[in-house]
Amino acid sequence: MRVTTAHAYDTTIAQLTKRQGELVAQQERISSGKRVARASDDPVAATMSEAVQNRLARVQTDQRALDASRTSIQQAESALGESGELIQKVRDLIIAGGNPTYGPGERESLAQEIAGLRDRLFSVANRQDGAGRNLFGGLGGSETPFVQTFGSGSAEVRFEGRRGQQAAGDNQLPQAMDGDAIWMRIPAGNGTFALDLPASNTGTVRSDTGQVTNLSALTGHDYQIDFSGTAGAMQYSVTDLTTGTPVAGQTGVAYSAGAQIAFDGMSFKVVGEPAAGDRLDLTSSSAPTDLFKVMQDAMDALRLGTGEGTQRTHDLGRALAELDAGHDRVLLARAQAGEWLNRADSIEGLLGDREVDHAAEQSQLEDLDLVKGISQFQSQQLGHEAALKSYAQVQRLSLFQYVG
Repeated sequence: MRVTTAHAYDTTIAQLTKRQGELVAQQERISSGKRVARASDDPVAATMSEAVQNRLARVQTDQRALDASRTSIQQAESALGESGELIQKVRDLIIAGGNPTYGPGERESLAQEIAGLRDRLFSVANRQDGAGRNLFGGLGGSETPFVQTFGSGSAEVRFEGRRGQQAAGDNQLPQAMDGDAIWMRIPAGNGTFALDLPASNTGTVRSDTGQVTNLSALTGHDYQIDFSGTAGAMQYSVTDLTTGTPVAGQTGVAYSAGAQIAFDGMSFKVVGEPAAGDRLDLTSSSAPTDLFKVMQDAMDALRLGTGEGTQRTHDLGRALAELDAGHDRVLLARAQAGEWLNRADSIEGLLGDREVDHAAEQSQLEDLDLVKGISQFQSQQLGHEAALKSYAQVQRLSLFQYVG
């Protein structure tokens, strides 16, 4: 087969152009550090790389969400710490209010201090994070989770949000805590039953908050403890108000100040001197109270008149017990926040490992081995230079150089 000179030149030029193109492409790969810059470079690797990029984007989204949640929980944990300090200050004031030497002016001063602390606690409960989310709004539902209404001489606080909180997931944390469970679900009395003094009592009898001695014996009924007799020979009788019948063994029992009265799995200490017709009302606790009402009850007790010392002492004792129960719930919520923050550290480490893995996988699919790439570039460059030199020499060949 005869090959014309023009065809040989054209073929050689095409090969040179191809080699030059490959050389430029290799130079581009080296400068960018990418083996796959476009899908046409390696369709399979490009498809797999896109899938890895999507997984990497999801991990980075989870990391941003985790950072936002952690910031909110950190602020909530700090707010709960502040709440605990406020409660402790109120506790100290209630204990001081039980001082029998204090007069009305001093007790009013204590009540005003409690009112200020109560307002600060209300502000903490409505605190927001930097993004404007309520830290204790539960599942949302209200721009302001806690609202305060005034009437009948007291300030009532209600929770207007949605109770509950999101569950922590594998890669995320809740961004708000359930403020209703923290501040609005405080066990009344001792958590099982509560003892109250009627305003009609004329003696000095009062009781502590009591305790449960036998869970299986509890009835859940309401009771009334009536006192009768004369000074030095007082007796008490216990009536089950739910059934309307006397409690067995608790009728006409001789009263002794400081003694324990026990029946139906319950026990409480009674002190002071009752007058005939005085009574104690025992109510099985069903509806919880809240920390704001507990503080309000303490203020009301401090503002009782001089002749109502027994009622004041009894009410302050109950407020103190309920305040301690509320403090326990705040501490429990703070411990939960701390556990979430620890969990956030673990999740962050897991997401960080995933990000590294996905980035490494993407690098294997896209990135160029620079040592190998430079070696290939040098080889291609050497081949291209050799082709240019050989073409130049062949191009100079002519029949006229041999005719003379």
